[in-house]
Amino acid sequence: MSTATTRPPEGRYGRSTDERADHKLKIVAAVLGSVLLVVVGWFGYHYVVGNKISAEIITFKTYDDSVKVHLEVRKDSGTDGYCTVRSQAENGAEVGRADFRFDGDATRIDRLVTLRTTSQGTTAELLGCHSD
Repeated sequence: MSTATTRPPEGRYGRSTDERADHKLKIVAAVLGSVLLVVVGWFGYHYVVGNKISAEIITFKTYDDSVKVHLEVRKDSGTDGYCTVRSQAENGAEVGRADFRFDGDATRIDRLVTLRTTSQGTTAELLGCHSD
């Protein structure tokens, strides 16, 4: 005895509803993926171009109640701003945080700054720089 199937013969009646839905989902996914790519690219471009001050810690030396940090700052001429530096103790607790201002027309600044701490710090970390 054979069993009867309820599916129509393939290719006889055009595409099924599932195939049409799959095609629409592929189109929607492609459009949404393209929009996401454009948005991420736009934010990335404006982050890189809009950041007028950048810096890095060259060296640091820890003391009982402070950390001396050698900062190298690069900025656009005439841009004023500040960089935030913090220090942590050996157990990870934050023992000091301060903002250091950088004004003037110089585009590259090497400065030794002193970060006061509540106890001996073991790190010096640059959290970021911002223009005014």
